[in-house]
Amino acid sequence: MNDYSRVLSAMRPTGRLHIGHYHGVIKNWVELQYEHDCYFMVADLHALTSNYENTKDIEQHIHDMVVDWLACGVDPSQAILFIQSQVPEHTEIYTLLSMITPLSWLLRVPSYKDQLENISSKELDTYGFLGYPLLQSADILLYQSKFVPVGEDQVIHVELTREIARRFNHIYGREPGFEQKALEAMRKLGKKKSDLYQALLVNYQQNGDDEALEKARFLLTDAVNLSIGERERLFAFLENKSRVILTEPQELVSNTPKIIGIDGQKMSKSFNNTIKLRESIDSISKKIREMPTDPARVRRTDKGDPLKCPVWQLHLVYSTNDVKNYAKNGCVSAEIECLECKTPLIDAIEAEQCKFRENAKAYEGDTNLIKNILADGAEKATETAKETLDEIKQIMNISY
Repeated sequence: MNDYSRVLSAMRPTGRLHIGHYHGVIKNWVELQYEHDCYFMVADLHALTSNYENTKDIEQHIHDMVVDWLACGVDPSQAILFIQSQVPEHTEIYTLLSMITPLSWLLRVPSYKDQLENISSKELDTYGFLGYPLLQSADILLYQSKFVPVGEDQVIHVELTREIARRFNHIYGREPGFEQKALEAMRKLGKKKSDLYQALLVNYQQNGDDEALEKARFLLTDAVNLSIGERERLFAFLENKSRVILTEPQELVSNTPKIIGIDGQKMSKSFNNTIKLRESIDSISKKIREMPTDPARVRRTDKGDPLKCPVWQLHLVYSTNDVKNYAKNGCVSAEIECLECKTPLIDAIEAEQCKFRENAKAYEGDTNLIKNILADGAEKATETAKETLDEIKQIMNISY
């Protein structure tokens, strides 16, 4: 696995997660951890940006959330799990990047103005809340993340991160002694690989051979004895450019359908309309049975429209084609009543949650085990973060 397939993703610790979190985020994490170098972060500093007055439960929220991650299949042997505040490099790079980020870039973030207008119950007119998109960017850039899994509403944050990386590279990319440092990095390849690199460099720069460029890139990517900075420097030297210090990330947009809550709105803790991960079968059954359906189906014989029914949206996520056909045809023809439509959905959700409840047994009562997993992850994350931060401080001439 190479640094250029690294993924960073994070969640705020707000307690127990719900099925919307699983299908919208965690299910994707479970797949990504086997394909990429994944860093999954508990964003506790981000939680403070809007909930700074209520921190008494944050430690328990972290425990509950990480247990949910593990129960759903996130594997500490495949991915690095850690708490943001336990890697102090996050706050340091955030401070350094704030020196070069125009204030207007933060003021134009749509979610900033939206939340200031819509959340009147909290005092959000703070420096921390204004700066939270920059803190997100700092998190991503600290690990030189190539990919960031996001929903459509978060794409703008990745775009901001690219702009910040581009601005930083423009300001600091033409470092003094760049060519000499590139030659020193070249020597670390060893004579055989160094000679091959130089031959490919000449072939690309003089003859425009794109195949030589790809071969040289592969050679550098496979050179495990080079630091991130040295590798980036040789990439830039190869293409006759100034050095790229911070990697511009790309978004991985999830196409998961929106999970509907038990009241027909988007599932959200703030609406109190969720089905929690690892929730009991009795509670799940009660919530689904009480869900609203197509208002046109007042009587048993009234025909309905699945597109107007919140329950149908959950069928799209959980049900097989046979069950969906049964529910759809039975609804539009009034051959089945709403409870008959809901029963196989209850069974499907329960089958999923039963597996999660079983997986959680190894973790939910063992606080020390969770702490050890996160401490181990923080140690590994710090190694990567420190390498990036040291490079940045050298470039900015504050590495005394």
